[in-house]
Amino acid sequence: MTTTPGGTGRPPIVDLATWQAARDELLLREKAHTREGDAIAAARRRLPMVEFDGFVEVTGPDGPVPFIELFQGRDELIVYKHMWYDGAPPQGQCEGCTTTAWHLRDAVYLNARGVSFAIVTTGAWDEVAEYVAFMGYTQPWYSVRDIEGPAGGPMGYLTSYLRDGDRTFLTYSTTGRGTEPANPTMALLDMTPYGRGETWEDKPDGWPEGRHACWYWRTDADGNSTWGPTSRPTAQWTRPGATPVTTLGRHGTYH
Repeated sequence: MTTTPGGTGRPPIVDLATWQAARDELLLREKAHTREGDAIAAARRRLPMVEFDGFVEVTGPDGPVPFIELFQGRDELIVYKHMWYDGAPPQGQCEGCTTTAWHLRDAVYLNARGVSFAIVTTGAWDEVAEYVAFMGYTQPWYSVRDIEGPAGGPMGYLTSYLRDGDRTFLTYSTTGRGTEPANPTMALLDMTPYGRGETWEDKPDGWPEGRHACWYWRTDADGNSTWGPTSRPTAQWTRPGATPVTTLGRHGTYH
């Protein structure tokens, strides 16, 4: 069937049978993508691992505790390593890490599978505790300030660990777009006609040009997307006491 334009910047209009045929053709590629993802996951399970000192002390709400306690008695642990700006108020903390942590507020299904989850960051614990309280987070949070990897180290990573009795091992770590499985908003946007609305995306002629990557992760008090000094990470506007701001309060780079 000959298609009819749906309008400027819109998909063409077709009948249901034509749409189904195109959908079925794409489904073949999606299934191949899924199978390749399964193969990569199988290879990931075959990676070697690195033993490290699981009794190095991290700091949480009850003071210093050995890292091994993050396993909560389970054998597997996933940790998100949250970037931190020293001395910055909540609105100045990392917008990307806020996006990830907000999507990982409940680990009940991980726990049911025998996997624990925690968030670590390099911030001083007093600052971190105030931020966690403001955000209303219930995940276990810990400060790994001045602690080297694998327990600490660079932030912005999803990292997996294995425990064997009193021994702890690093098994996997990823950063950048590798952390997207923890952020389902990305995958959902990829299902929409306009995608993430970012300039790097391959899109048909006439589609909205898009903006810089992750442009909607910060908004001002009126809901306008901006990364300027009047913005907060978008999720923060849902928190009690989140008021308009005039500064991010950042005094240096994150770590």
